[in-house]
Amino acid sequence: MAKYKISWSVEAEIDLTEILEFYIQRNKTVSYSKKLYSKIKKDISAISKNPKLGIRTEFDTVRALVTGDYQIIYETTENNILISMLWDCRRNPEDKKIGKRFKNINNID
Repeated sequence: MAKYKISWSVEAEIDLTEILEFYIQRNKTVSYSKKLYSKIKKDISAISKNPKLGIRTEFDTVRALVTGDYQIIYETTENNILISMLWDCRRNPEDKKIGKRFKNINNID
């Protein structure tokens, strides 16, 4: 299977930066942030090889892959994967507004 091209939305890049910076501040070291970043990169690499790895969401082209305490939420198109959100699964799920991060998505219903 061909490897899909990965791109990040600005919002997802901000999510990642905020998550990593939170742990740097909390732990007073970069160690955990480096491990978490490596895990996220590894999982995104797996997604690029198998885009159906994540679970389906309420939107037909959007999937979510759990990595530790986080979900990598992404949209798959022909040969591209757009990482649109990194979501902390410990947060209130009602605050997760996937639809606001994607421009051209349709509900499965």
